Amino acid sequence: MYRSILACCVSLIAFAAAPAGRADWQPVEGRMLSRFAQDVTVDTAWREYPRPQMVRSRWRNLNGLWEYALAPQDAPRPAAFDGEILVPFPIESALSGVKQVPGAERRLWYRRKFTVPPEWSEDRVILHFGAVDWRAVVSVNGKTVGEHKGGYTPFHFDITDALAGGGEQELVVSVWDPTDAWTQARGKQVSEPAGIWYTSVTGIWQTVWMEPVPAASIAALSIVPNIDSQSIQLRVSTRGRDAGMQVRAAVYAGGRAIARGSGSPNRPLRITIENPRLWTPDSPHLYDLDVQLTRGQDPADRVGSYFAMRKVSLGKDDRGFTRLMLNNRPIFMLGPLDQGWWPDGLYTAPTDEALRYDIEVTKKLGFNMARKHVKVEPARWYYHCDRLGLMVWQDMPNGNLRRGRPNNLRVAPGDAEDAARPADSAQQFEAELAELIDAFSFFPSIVSWVPFNEGWGQYDSERIAAWLEKRDPSRLVNANSGWTDRGVGHVYDTHMYPGPGMERVSPERATLLGEFGGLGWPVDGHLWWNKRNWGYRTYYSREALNEKYLEVVGNVIGPIGHGLAAAVYTQTTDVEGEVNGLMTYDREIVKFDEAKLRGLHNRLYAAAGRAKVLLKTSEHRPQTWRYRFKEPKGGWHSIGAKNGGWKQGAAPFQSGKDSLFPTGTTWTKGPIWMRKSFELAAAPDNLWLEAYHAVDKGVIYLNGKKVFDFAGTRPTRRHYHHLDLSAHAGLLRKGENVIAVTGEFAEETRGLDFGLYTLE
Repeated sequence: MYRSILACCVSLIAFAAAPAGRADWQPVEGRMLSRFAQDVTVDTAWREYPRPQMVRSRWRNLNGLWEYALAPQDAPRPAAFDGEILVPFPIESALSGVKQVPGAERRLWYRRKFTVPPEWSEDRVILHFGAVDWRAVVSVNGKTVGEHKGGYTPFHFDITDALAGGGEQELVVSVWDPTDAWTQARGKQVSEPAGIWYTSVTGIWQTVWMEPVPAASIAALSIVPNIDSQSIQLRVSTRGRDAGMQVRAAVYAGGRAIARGSGSPNRPLRITIENPRLWTPDSPHLYDLDVQLTRGQDPADRVGSYFAMRKVSLGKDDRGFTRLMLNNRPIFMLGPLDQGWWPDGLYTAPTDEALRYDIEVTKKLGFNMARKHVKVEPARWYYHCDRLGLMVWQDMPNGNLRRGRPNNLRVAPGDAEDAARPADSAQQFEAELAELIDAFSFFPSIVSWVPFNEGWGQYDSERIAAWLEKRDPSRLVNANSGWTDRGVGHVYDTHMYPGPGMERVSPERATLLGEFGGLGWPVDGHLWWNKRNWGYRTYYSREALNEKYLEVVGNVIGPIGHGLAAAVYTQTTDVEGEVNGLMTYDREIVKFDEAKLRGLHNRLYAAAGRAKVLLKTSEHRPQTWRYRFKEPKGGWHSIGAKNGGWKQGAAPFQSGKDSLFPTGTTWTKGPIWMRKSFELAAAPDNLWLEAYHAVDKGVIYLNGKKVFDFAGTRPTRRHYHHLDLSAHAGLLRKGENVIAVTGEFAEETRGLDFGLYTLE
């Protein structure tokens, strides 16, 4: 039912809404185009129905060629326009046909003509924008119909009273975007791209469209499933005078009606779904929904929709760990950090096929989720996640990391308090966050909200987390992803590169690894620029990259044994100067072996071991080691070595700066030698190392044999990383054993501490 309505809408608009303007548009030549760009034309630019969660059969697409002009920010509407731009691609993109950067000092103007079908004459006409970055003022026939501030969420205006008869109408949109000159939500856009910061995005970047609705009509749907009671709660919000009207809803599965319900608009309506088929990543079942607003027996308005029966919660597994739960069962969530950028369209994927492609590759590689990172996608991206079975952690875009500026709002790791955000900035942030929740809570694929990332613009964490939990109690709240936890929300999320590792917190919250990996391969012929391209570690062949991925991601099994509930690998694609993607930026090359990754990921999902500690770390309580700062004689790392000249001190051994760990023994310069004896009741058949190693040189020995060399690894200054040493488990024996370590670090900050465990 619903899918047939959606298909009808897509085919109808392709016939009915040819865009205005010439057809000689071409993308601007530049650094890189994806293969999907060849399918972009004036006639095909994003013709798909843009709101799959609430479908009507009548609508008109306004994408295509518009006139544009750039003018000083405070100047009035220009008398003449500069040229034509292809909507919905941002002006900085190649696919816009313009590729200019307005900057905070200029305003971007759009203009186009349109007509309203005569058969809409008895209806109200609603003008929709998928997203416009950042402040948009919209006028029709010279009359302002509305203003919107916020670059990521849909908005609309009733333009009926501004229409002039039945002829040609004029639509003008002015847009101002401060990019990184203010504190609005902006994600990773900056005026000077470098490193992890990307090209600015300004103006219309999602579909513009309009639809006719009756005077009393359906404005929004809220569908909250409850698998425990085998029901959904449906709320149909309306616009206009709905006195005396009723809501009628029918649920379909496989084209057959399986449930019905009726009630009043703007009030909860419960519909029973007997023996529901639950939504999972492996079986993403969706139910179709037909909703009518009626007066007596006559339908006044009708929309098609869908929903999934699924539940997201926290719970205990059979080993007592707090886990993320899907449908009352523990599920390990594993997926990439998904930036959602394109070399040709920037924020805007070239086509719907391109938008879907990233999700399909993510699924083929064996991931079950993605973290949508400081960006919000068009509704169709979440619709594809719903259909294809990909869970989503949805970030709130924020961008208050203003490097070198006096009003830097970044909270640094270890800061005891959040930043003090200016009142106007806080008001705008919360308004945009509310729009995000209200507009996208429909989609069952979204399982978690993430308001803050790595302290960027973080403020009032406790209040924001509580507000989110109340506004959407059906999802988890990840209040602070990366380093700046405030003890609130459902989870503790930390970032470690390359990792993996974890923080262990109270049993009431799940422990997540919100970012790790970042293994890079700069593929010749597929790079955004020829200056520095980087990953957290860089390799120069497919073979070397795949080998390291299997090692690093394979090491996640150890933290799972300590209770790790989810992990996010950086990242889905290369983006501009970052080359640590699963794919190249142009999507031409998938860098990894699909079968090997799927096999590894399935091992992570099935991991059921519990960690048994063999040697404690000092993460929570300092542990005693022997140490010295002068090189010992040979054999110092073996069982039975004499203790003359060795001191005793508590780990961690560290400089004391830039550390979140308990105070141990001060180590400020030169190399260090450490060793510790420990007893085992039996030799283990597998072995894992838990390591805090803020050094760039060093070696680990077990019973006199070298098992790990720090050369070429990335120092871990704030966390304990986990490494699989099972290949060396045979070195351990029943009775006395010795772990010995050397370490050296050229800079001021340094630290060392280690533990061992086995998975039972």
